[in-house]
Amino acid sequence: MAKKAKLKTHRGAAKRFRVTATGKIMRMHSGKRHLLGTKPARRMRRLKKLTEVHPADAPTVRRMLPYA
Repeated sequence: MAKKAKLKTHRGAAKRFRVTATGKIMRMHSGKRHLLGTKPARRMRRLKKLTEVHPADAPTVRRMLPYA
């Protein structure tokens, strides 16, 4: 009987998403690369933190990270 092939991790997704111990998929906020002087400090503080991936997108991300 042939062994099942290992699944490959999507390397782009591996760099962008982290899976927590409880199984939530976390991502960074966008909007922190340029034009930073015009953005209020409060907004920048909020953009620093991780946020959870939307439930509608979570299955797609999970498929890209089979061993996470």
